[in-house]
Amino acid sequence: MRLGPAIALIAALGAAPLAAEPKDTARLLSDWSLPRDIEGLGGLSGLEISDDGTRLTALSDRGMLFRGTVQRDGDRIASVTFDAGTRLRGGNGNPLLEGLADAEGLGIARDGTLYVSFENLTRVLSYAGTMAKGTRLPDAPAFARMQLNSGPEALAIDDAGRIYVMPERSGHVKRPFPVYRYDGTGWSQAFAIPRHPPYLPVGADFGPDGRLYLLERHFAGLGFASRVRAFEISGSRITAEETVLETPVGAYGNLEGLAVWQDAAGAIRLTMISDDNFIPFQASQIVEFALPLASPAQTH
Repeated sequence: MRLGPAIALIAALGAAPLAAEPKDTARLLSDWSLPRDIEGLGGLSGLEISDDGTRLTALSDRGMLFRGTVQRDGDRIASVTFDAGTRLRGGNGNPLLEGLADAEGLGIARDGTLYVSFENLTRVLSYAGTMAKGTRLPDAPAFARMQLNSGPEALAIDDAGRIYVMPERSGHVKRPFPVYRYDGTGWSQAFAIPRHPPYLPVGADFGPDGRLYLLERHFAGLGFASRVRAFEISGSRITAEETVLETPVGAYGNLEGLAVWQDAAGAIRLTMISDDNFIPFQASQIVEFALPLASPAQTH
């Protein structure tokens, strides 16, 4: 969700960096601020990382895609070098107009196809490449009923190539978040994720362990808190809910994009990117945590 200017300003003023530890076993590896010398770089809401952690694709909520190379010094991010950004295009091949470019969720299929969800004019587009025209997937009937500025915020792709999207709001604090799945022909509600206030979904990804990881955000008035939950999926059921990361208010910025991958040592990495709301003194960050080593039975 794009924050209003006043709320974003309050968050920027109040979110001072803290030496904060998560309330679990996740281990902070990197907190890296992105450069400001790339035209249009900001408002980052979606993130994908290559299997080896060396290439990234970031999505701006103003309809821009950025690709970059990640250099590491041991476990830590040493630098990120970005290519020039490219603007998402509509079905006619022209760059998306500002009012149609509120992109939030990003997923990249195994064949390289990019899928992007849009929050206000609720829809999902696929792209054969960064300069390709967008192809609109059929709309789910539920899209028309989603709250304004709270459409499909999170998008993830499973091993079978199915697309999952989730709105930022469920309509009531006691109502679970519905998750919709596209199987190549149409949408259905796959399952619902329990809502544990005050957090709201902003990003999702399937990990190499097969679990669905959900990034959630809470704006507490003087800064942001983030939480990541993981779920096992069996058909149309979710089980084994686990909170793997929870950060204190103000520890990091407005984390909205999540990529989950496995490093050479076998640890699951949670790489997140923050939305600076295009405020000059609010940084765009890449924050990366490692989870405990997965057992061989959990990986594939």
